[in-house]
Amino acid sequence: MLQGIEIKNLNHLGIVAGIIDELDIVNIINQELGVEEQEIVNSGEIVKAIILNGLGFVSQPLYLFPKFFEDKATEHLLGTGILPEHLNEHKIGRVMDKLHQYGLSKLFLLIALAAIKKYQIKVNFSHLDSSSFSVHGQYNQALSPQLESQLPESEGEPIPITITYGYSKDRRPDLKQFILDLIVTGDGNIPIFIEAASGNQSDKKVFGHLAKNYQKQLKMETTIVGDSALYSKDNLELLEQIQWLTRVPLSINEAKNLLSNLQDSEFTNSKIPGYSWVERESNYAGIRQRWLVVKSDARRKSDLASLEKKIGKESESTQKKFTKLSQQKFKSESEAELNLKLIQGKLKFHSIDEIKITENQDKTYQIAGIIQANNDVIEAYKNRAGKFIIATNRLERESFSCDEMLLKYKEQQHVERGFAFLKDPLFFADSVFLKSSRRIETMGMLMGLCLMVYSLGQREVRRQLNKAQTAIPNQLGQLTNRPTLRWIFQCFQGIHLFVHQGIKQVVNLTTERQLTLKFFPKSSQQYYLLSG
Repeated sequence: MLQGIEIKNLNHLGIVAGIIDELDIVNIINQELGVEEQEIVNSGEIVKAIILNGLGFVSQPLYLFPKFFEDKATEHLLGTGILPEHLNEHKIGRVMDKLHQYGLSKLFLLIALAAIKKYQIKVNFSHLDSSSFSVHGQYNQALSPQLESQLPESEGEPIPITITYGYSKDRRPDLKQFILDLIVTGDGNIPIFIEAASGNQSDKKVFGHLAKNYQKQLKMETTIVGDSALYSKDNLELLEQIQWLTRVPLSINEAKNLLSNLQDSEFTNSKIPGYSWVERESNYAGIRQRWLVVKSDARRKSDLASLEKKIGKESESTQKKFTKLSQQKFKSESEAELNLKLIQGKLKFHSIDEIKITENQDKTYQIAGIIQANNDVIEAYKNRAGKFIIATNRLERESFSCDEMLLKYKEQQHVERGFAFLKDPLFFADSVFLKSSRRIETMGMLMGLCLMVYSLGQREVRRQLNKAQTAIPNQLGQLTNRPTLRWIFQCFQGIHLFVHQGIKQVVNLTTERQLTLKFFPKSSQQYYLLSG
């Protein structure tokens, strides 16, 4: 290489860095955590570096952090004098401990509220859900000794979560886990509230408190949308002064009976294709509310196919067990009855009828009977297929119609998409391995910031495309005004920063890439166009 020449990768990271700058994340964090004298890289810049790493999509773990920046335009992205070796595990760990000490959810919401104001994001609907994240290794609760001695004593110091076993939504019951509780806006799927919780969290017990706490801090009117874990007597009482829309669990007898007794002729076709509904009033838990029984054609087809498999599987299994049971000889009639009850107790769709227990000549007893389908039960299940119930305490149909109820509940998948993003194998937090539960908890918040930057970037480029009434090519070469940000990231691979005797030049910024860049904030454009 010629002396004085340096070539570093820029790729899509200029877009990410620009969005971080737009959100003023570095300054917000430094204002709240402070800046130490003579430090080369401050807390806000460390967080910016972590977000860049997280959205680098190279699946490198945190302890290889400096290696990630070795071939990147580090100073260009983070600031003059900041080198990869400054982004080491020790520095990152200290900043993570300071973030935890400050209060993770409080800081996240502070950044989110600034984003809401800047981008005029609507928060009239807020979607709440949780997911588990599996982890490896052993964990302690302590802060680093160096930081412990520097922090002021605080009675309100956050209590760390517990990394432990619990119900695994990852289907990894063999691993310990932590839980992330997440709330996103209906407008653009922007995460606005995030909180890490212990691995054995019960959603049903905490969702009501989370929603109430969120509403209190948000200080804006919003309707909380959630799944059935939000719908319980205790939670509904907590949410007495808050608007909510949630799914009703079928474990409630009132819901179960309603689904079983409704006839198809009672349903009204929705404006949303493939759906129909019946509206009822309820006073469950002493709270006046609207129930909407929804029937999905696609889900009904799927549910009926699943039901047939379950019925067939139970029939085959029961036949084998009862055949074996009828061949056995028991010492007493009561022993025979006890073994029969063990089979009967597990039956859902069948029954054993015409039961006879006969005594043999050798004073032993045997069982005979006929296995029959329980048609009443099967018909009840068939009648419930494809149906579910959503409920709201918003009683005014003029401002919140039945179709809008259904539409807003369907948008609950927004928060599920957020979790899918965070669990993507290309995302750096897929295999979390940190030294303490505090840092695991902090990493959860930083993962949320990555999702925030990604979601806002995607929302903004789509908004600008719609505003300009234009489109850009997608993966198939077809024009779209709703591209994914991941696809745009892929289109920006191969862009380099060329530096010769202190003069910067961006290489491989094609005309097509420049055109796409116009739909991003000026702060992102400046990393490529090198304008002031």
